[in-house]
Amino acid sequence: MLLSGRCPTQADIAHRRCMPYGLLVVAIYTVVSIAGAQDTYTLTDEDRWKETQTAEKGTPTGQLAAARKALAAGEPLRAENLATRWIKRYPYDALIPEAYMIRGDALVAQGSYYSALYDYEFVARSHPSSAAFVQAITREYEIAKIFASGVRRKFLGMRLLLAYDEAQEIFIRVQERLPGSQLAEQAGLALGDFYYRRREMQLAADTYSVFIENYPHSESIPLARRRLIFANIASYKGPEFDDVGILEARAQLEQLEAISPAQAQRIGAQALILRINESEAEKMLTTAQWYLAINDPISAEYTIRTMILEHPNTIAATRGLRLIPLITPNLPAAVVAQMPDYSIYQEALLEAPSQQQSEAAETVTTEEEAANIEDLDAAHKRESEALEKIRKEKEAEEESINEAFEDAADSQDSSGSTDDSPKKDPTP
Repeated sequence: MLLSGRCPTQADIAHRRCMPYGLLVVAIYTVVSIAGAQDTYTLTDEDRWKETQTAEKGTPTGQLAAARKALAAGEPLRAENLATRWIKRYPYDALIPEAYMIRGDALVAQGSYYSALYDYEFVARSHPSSAAFVQAITREYEIAKIFASGVRRKFLGMRLLLAYDEAQEIFIRVQERLPGSQLAEQAGLALGDFYYRRREMQLAADTYSVFIENYPHSESIPLARRRLIFANIASYKGPEFDDVGILEARAQLEQLEAISPAQAQRIGAQALILRINESEAEKMLTTAQWYLAINDPISAEYTIRTMILEHPNTIAATRGLRLIPLITPNLPAAVVAQMPDYSIYQEALLEAPSQQQSEAAETVTTEEEAANIEDLDAAHKRESEALEKIRKEKEAEEESINEAFEDAADSQDSSGSTDDSPKKDPTP
């Protein structure tokens, strides 16, 4: 009124003096009505909740209590309708965060997870100082776990759309909004497990690394360490690709052996380190072969030399030594003068295994010859037995034939001595 160019009157002054008192009366009435209209329960000696004060039905609190009771009674659709009407009727009420929470819970009960996120997100963004803030973040985290498990969001009444992106975003938001809390710790581990299940190993390794750094005293640290190691190993795609993952995995395995030997033994840390060393040597051998392909024998020889010095007890080292005689004739004299004595490595890595292989081959040959001799003896024995059986059968058959002839001759002699009829002269 001072800006209008006139002095304030007595009525204006009186009105301005009365305004604070009027607002105070309205605020007191609102607080009293809210406090007096809420449902109050008391825990009795029988360990049961007893209602001591009921909200008035005509008040905003009483109407919101009706929506809450409908949700508790298993009527989510009715609770959603009551909460929606309440929000439209009282958009600036002090209980608006609770109303959005009730409607979000009703949508979750109906399976409309994505729609419920809008109500929870409204509470998280617009009312961060309310008592429902942490509850809204918790509800979002539960929905993110549902989406991360593969449940699709509804579209046209059917579950058609994947919500993996929404799950990742919610896991990250929970950690941003409640840093250092137990819920943020659970969200960080859930995000790493989500990437781990989907075989996105690089993202999983980064997430587990951040989790270990942010929550060093968590009970899930052993699990995060193991999965970090396995994710780094699995991120290695072969000798033609980057080997940062296996190098980090080896450092983490060595650290695990130092801080927790029992856990390192359970996951087979030594075997994993040997595997990583073999993979790294194979990558260096592949690099040396590539240098040979582009006609760069100096780099090839240097790579093989480094591989033999760092990983001498690998298969790739023995293969690299076989390439040295092919590389040496193409090297300058200055490089050849600086080369180590590869004959020592060849004697240690190539000849000893070959001698062992020859001894093993001789042993195998001796065993095979012995087995063959035994088989031949058995065959000769079976053949001799068969021939003896045939000979005996033949002798028995000849004896039976001779006996038959003798019987026939005896019968003929006996018939000639008993015949009394006159015999004719065969001559004319």
